[in-house]
Amino acid sequence: MLKVLKFGGTSVGTLERIQNVSQIIKKFRDQGHDIVAVVSAMSGETNKLIEYANNYSKTPDEREMDMLLSSGERVTSALLSITLNEQGYPTTSMSGREAGIRTTDEHTYARIEDIETKHMQKTIKDGKIIIVAGFQGVSAENGRVTTLGRGGSDLTAVALAGALEADVCEIYTDVDGIYTTDPRIEPKAKKLDKISYDEMLELASLGAKVLQNRSVEMAKKLNVNLVSRSSFTPEVEGTLITKEENIMEAPVVSGIALDKNQIRVGMYGVVDKPGIASSIFTALADANINVDMIVQTRGLDNTTNLDFTVPTTDLEKTKNVMVAFEADSDKIDYNDSICKVSIVGVGMKSHTGVASKAFTAMAKDNININIISTSEIKISMIIDEKYAELAVRSLHDAYQLDL
Repeated sequence: MLKVLKFGGTSVGTLERIQNVSQIIKKFRDQGHDIVAVVSAMSGETNKLIEYANNYSKTPDEREMDMLLSSGERVTSALLSITLNEQGYPTTSMSGREAGIRTTDEHTYARIEDIETKHMQKTIKDGKIIIVAGFQGVSAENGRVTTLGRGGSDLTAVALAGALEADVCEIYTDVDGIYTTDPRIEPKAKKLDKISYDEMLELASLGAKVLQNRSVEMAKKLNVNLVSRSSFTPEVEGTLITKEENIMEAPVVSGIALDKNQIRVGMYGVVDKPGIASSIFTALADANINVDMIVQTRGLDNTTNLDFTVPTTDLEKTKNVMVAFEADSDKIDYNDSICKVSIVGVGMKSHTGVASKAFTAMAKDNININIISTSEIKISMIIDEKYAELAVRSLHDAYQLDL
C-alpha cells in the first residue's frame, strides 16, 4: 500500500517532534507500506521569514518572497530525512521541483498544473521513503520557485496522492479528526468517523481550520480518500473524508462552523437602477475581494438596501472600492462586530424542518439573525459576535450532535 502522509507545522515544530514524526513513518514502513511524506515548515518559521523580509521592505517582490518562504519546508524535509537515514531507513528529501510539481506563475498563490511522477516512482521502486517539502512547486512557464498559499502543504499532499494513485492520504495535525464543532466552544463536540467531501468543503470554507478548502476540493476532484488525524496521538483513528455514497447513514447535520473573521457592509438608500449591483460587485471582484453573503431588499421609495459580507482582512480594500459608490447611496457602513454561524449536512437534502429548528434555537436564546444564506447542504446566519459561542452551543444541542 502507498500512503501519502502530511505533517503540519505543529507536528514538526521542534527537533523532538520531528523525531516523533519519524517514529510514525517507521511504524508504517515496518508494516510494509511505501511512504511519501509531505512536511510543512516548523511552526512559527514562515512568520519569522516574513518578518525578516518586512525588515527591508513592506512590499517585497513576490518572486523573492516565494524563494524565501519555500526554504522553511525544505529545512524540515531535510531534517526528517536525516533522522530516518540515521535510524537505518533509506530516505531522500525532495523540493517541489524534484517532486515534479509544476504550477501557474501566480507567485505566493500558485495553482498546481501537473505533476511529473517518474522520478518519484523510481525512487519508491528503489525502496526509499520520500520526504517532500510542501507548499511549493516551480512555474511551468519559467521554472521559478512558486508557493501555493497558506495551507499549501495540504494541497501538495493531496495532489501527490492523486498523481501517484496512493491508497490513502493522511493529514496529521494537532487535532485527532473532524469534530461536530470546535471542542473549545462546545466540550460535548463529538469526533466524526466519516464525512463527505462536500460537507468538509463547506466546513473548511465556513471557518473550520483543520483542512485547507482547496485541498478538500482537489481530493474530491481526484477521488483521494483523506484521513484527518493527530501526530501526537497516532494510535487514535482519525476522520475519513470520502465520497458521499461511501457513508451509509448520512446524518441530517454533521457539524456547526463558526467564522468570526467577517465584516458586514451595508448600503442604504441605493439608487435602484439596472446595473448598480453589477458595477459594485465587479469592482470588488477586480480588487480580489471575496464577497460571501449578499442580501438585497427593495423599498417603497424606489431605493434599495444592499448588505454583503467580506473577510476582515479585506476591510481596507473594500472601503477603498466603495468610495466610488458613495454618491449612489444615502449611507455606507461597516460592522465588524458580527460573525457567521453555519450548520452543514448532506442529510438536509432529504429532510424537512432543518431550517426551522435552527431559527427556533436562535429565538429561544434571544439571538437575532441579521442575514441568512442557504444551499442544499448548508444554512449560514450572520449574528452579533457577542452571541457567537452561545449560538454554536444552542445549535449543537438542537441537532443533538453529541449523541
